Amino acid sequence: MRLAQARAEEALVRTHVENALIFVDALAEELPFDRAIDTYIRELSVAEPLASVVVTRVLVVLGRELLPARREERGDELRPRLRLTEASDGKRGTIKRA
Repeated sequence: MRLAQARAEEALVRTHVENALIFVDALAEELPFDRAIDTYIRELSVAEPLASVVVTRVLVVLGRELLPARREERGDELRPRLRLTEASDGKRGTIKRA
């Protein structure tokens, strides 16, 4: 029973996400994406905690569409510089402190 319920809830979330993305796209010239998502949730009376899940997943999809282009423009700037040698030196006590 719980497995069937989980599958049904996941299908409902997926449907809301797909419809919210269509809604955001349709209103792209009139509303910013965050307001369009909020409007979708409000107009369809999506209750919590489902509303939070839908909003998060819609933002993840939109983010995937935006971030790859920015990563290509900036190169590796988005990646933090790893300082593994400094961290290992700190464990050995060789880092000089001010």
